[in-house]
Amino acid sequence: MLKETSKRRFGGVALPLTAILSILISSPSDAFHMPSLRNNVHHTTTTTTTTTSLMSFMADSSDYKADKSDYGEDGKDPAGDAAAPIRGEVDMADVPVTEEVAVPTSRNNVGNRFLALVFDRSLCSKYDLENWEENGEENPLTEMHKDRVALTEDHVMWARKQNLYNETFNTDSMADIRFSHQLLSSDLQRTIGHAMVIDSPTIDHCREALSRDPIIRSLVGVDDDGQCDVSSVPLYRWRQIRDHTLRMDDGRYGLPTMLLAFDRPEAMSDGLREEVQNEHLEYLIRSEKIIACGPLHVATQEKSDPKSVAAGTLMIFNAKDRNDAIEFVENDPMAVAGVYETMTVHRYNQLDVTGKFVSENLYYPNQNTYQMKEAMEYWGYPVDDEQTKWLNW
Repeated sequence: MLKETSKRRFGGVALPLTAILSILISSPSDAFHMPSLRNNVHHTTTTTTTTTSLMSFMADSSDYKADKSDYGEDGKDPAGDAAAPIRGEVDMADVPVTEEVAVPTSRNNVGNRFLALVFDRSLCSKYDLENWEENGEENPLTEMHKDRVALTEDHVMWARKQNLYNETFNTDSMADIRFSHQLLSSDLQRTIGHAMVIDSPTIDHCREALSRDPIIRSLVGVDDDGQCDVSSVPLYRWRQIRDHTLRMDDGRYGLPTMLLAFDRPEAMSDGLREEVQNEHLEYLIRSEKIIACGPLHVATQEKSDPKSVAAGTLMIFNAKDRNDAIEFVENDPMAVAGVYETMTVHRYNQLDVTGKFVSENLYYPNQNTYQMKEAMEYWGYPVDDEQTKWLNW
């Protein structure tokens, strides 16, 4: 498969491979006029080409002759008012002027990105994990799964409302939910938790947002005042590597998979992580599997705090199956060198916490999206908000 980023030397000049193919396919030999390239090509024979036809290399590859312009010297259309109208064309004088207000940019994308790990079994003590068979009760793991599924809709709407704010709605939001992935059991039969990435100016704002997550509130519980203590929810700073080579499309050549790896306590002090870091990155780049990755650090109040040392790795990547995923992470130089104390691989379901995938399909404007609009209105989502109406519909 050809890649847009591939480049080859063409006439001594580096061009994208797709551009070179456009030249070779759409242009006859010596028929295109590109002096900057032709001057660098060493010919064994000389061919003289006489033509007034110039190939439009950057536009639509159509032959265009300057002496066949649709306009006269005065710039007017020779056909005048008799010209046939373009299909769908309307007179702009008949179009009413509408003033639109721009969508405000996020104020929470300030370089503080956190990862919250919500594992149902470790956070909730209300399930009997030992004596359920003797008491003839339902498997508590199945019960956990059912309870989580029942709250998933509320969880999604909480995240969407958290992400949408402007002058008319949710103006106090101080945390953006970047993604929420439902982690699956190894047999893919149950949900066992979720991994959630949050952008927020401070760790306190991040925890305040977590305290309102319906699933977390169900697992941890609330006090008499309705407050939820989320101190038991593992929280890390995630320093995502933003390079484009480590941001492949999810689902490309495999299924999206997540690795959660945590370092040995002495991995930082003995310098092992830093020693294999470059080799680790090279391995990830060459794999062409990585969707997102980066080290996990201790979640301190300030990002620059020396106590915010590396504690592990979050890696999201494409894998053909579970065996392929395990083989890939076990051959990571970090794992081979013994940096990690524990490594777990999870398949996951991606939840649409942004709401952007319910937009109207402009190619098929008659497609009915109003059922979703009515449902979101029922949930309290601002479907007719002046500033973000095009974001939803």
